[in-house]
Amino acid sequence: MIPFSILDLSQICEGATASDALNNSARMAKAAEEKGYHRYWLAEHHGMPGIASAATSIVIAHVGQATKTIRVGSGGIMLPNHSPLVIAEQFGTLEALFPGRVDLGLGRAPGTDMMTARALRRNLDHSVDSFPQDILELQAYLGAPGEGQRILAVPGANSHVPIWLLGSSLYSAQLAAALGLPYAFASHFAPELLFEALHIYRRDFKPGAVDKPRTMVGVMGVAADTDAEAEFLATSMQMSFANLRRNVRKPFPAPSWDGLAEFTPDETALAGHMLRYAMIGSKATIDKSLANFLQQTGADELIISMPVHDVEARLKSLDIFASLPAMKADASVAAVA
Repeated sequence: MIPFSILDLSQICEGATASDALNNSARMAKAAEEKGYHRYWLAEHHGMPGIASAATSIVIAHVGQATKTIRVGSGGIMLPNHSPLVIAEQFGTLEALFPGRVDLGLGRAPGTDMMTARALRRNLDHSVDSFPQDILELQAYLGAPGEGQRILAVPGANSHVPIWLLGSSLYSAQLAAALGLPYAFASHFAPELLFEALHIYRRDFKPGAVDKPRTMVGVMGVAADTDAEAEFLATSMQMSFANLRRNVRKPFPAPSWDGLAEFTPDETALAGHMLRYAMIGSKATIDKSLANFLQQTGADELIISMPVHDVEARLKSLDIFASLPAMKADASVAAVA
């Protein structure tokens, strides 16, 4: 039994608005809290008509206000898009609003195309190369100020917001190990390096922010009463992958078998690859495959992205995952940050 958490992209669905997406995120967060999920994380993406969480810190505050006990945070903030001081102030503010409940997951990808990344940053020079130093700077702003320190994050200083390093590569595993940070691997969309990355992280880990390796793994999850229903709901996710590959920007699509019939062989292969570890089906089907996945990875925590078009079906999926024997409800993991 391990903690289950939720990763929310705050999908703007076909026929709906950004306001609907943000309201649905609040509903999902409240339901996750009631069902014993441990964390509720939002992801930073930009320029995507199907995702409403670009202003990630604001959306975290939105779901934090809608809940009382569940941890809230980022999965993640794309740190090269921002100055470390700004993120320290934002997450210091979130910690002041929701004491003891805030997580800061960090990634180094732009979360968008390079033209939009340039508009966000104004200057792309050294932004990725400075990622390790930016993490150290951010940690310093969130920690106890040093004697004579002139630049302060207010709020932020002495907040000690827990930092997670997120990644989909061996570089991220090596960096998390070197800095002694907990590590979350994005196996929900980048499955190929999962086991090698976990091995490197555990082998090379040096105590830092945490004393021993702590791992989280991600999966796409679509649960329903029957396998057939879940597979139909999952067509939305597959079509969104194809749209991304085609550089077609549109809201999150409604499920459709006809949409899959239009896939090229390459798009079919891409969807199959990205869904390698996806958990799609009835409770019995998911229980069997998930138990095997967790045993193989040895993960300390599971985070689930539920890309389901209809919010009621999404809530049903959340409910089914919460009923799986592998889930450890939050009441029994309250000490785990």
